[in-house]
Amino acid sequence: MSVSPSLALPSSRSELSRLFLVSTASLLLAWWAARQIDLHWAARLFQWEGSVWALKRSVWMETVLHLGGRRLSQAAWAGLLVATLWRWRSPDTTWTRPAARLLLAVFASIACVAALKSLTHMDCPWDLAGLGGQRPYVGLFEARPASMGPAACFPAAHAAGGYAWVALYFFFLHVAPRWRRAGLGVGLLAGIVFGLAQQLRGAHFLSHDVASLAVCWTVACTIEWLHQRGAWTTTETQA
Repeated sequence: MSVSPSLALPSSRSELSRLFLVSTASLLLAWWAARQIDLHWAARLFQWEGSVWALKRSVWMETVLHLGGRRLSQAAWAGLLVATLWRWRSPDTTWTRPAARLLLAVFASIACVAALKSLTHMDCPWDLAGLGGQRPYVGLFEARPASMGPAACFPAAHAAGGYAWVALYFFFLHVAPRWRRAGLGVGLLAGIVFGLAQQLRGAHFLSHDVASLAVCWTVACTIEWLHQRGAWTTTETQA
């Protein structure tokens, strides 16, 4: 039987719009607040580690949480892709289209963050004078001297590998609504752990992580909004 997605969901388009506006505005406010404490927070971490980024090459931070975390996110995405393609035409499967949107949201979130990194030219903490590096601090909207060369640390790509999974909220909204907040929690927890690991290594400021969360949540909400507007398939088959 065919049902309209808008009737099958516990939230209407207007509720989705409010969720999008309020949450995105809150994230932008959090990003602004984080910018005010970036240097202070990074300096505290730097001093706590002995005025050197002692955890930069830590097995736990670099190998497990950085490299291992990236591979875990990639493996989760690849595994979900294989499962979705395998079950795509199965008549008794209702989760494949929500899964396809989840895959798109995760991929698009990470791609957007990567694109922004190449445009913003922000330095990592470990590059800056007073934090183990030599470069002066240049703000996001300040002119960057050509002599400083390129930089690509904002937003935080590794944190985005976790935060991209906040789109699980909308996956479960369609598949098992009572689990939607748990899905959101998985993405938030992964992003926080990945982001904090990079902060402890001197790779990112706090605001870099918050900006990544804002990008990922905006992408997830946009894809859900397009779905509810019927930009893709407007009906889904239920067994």
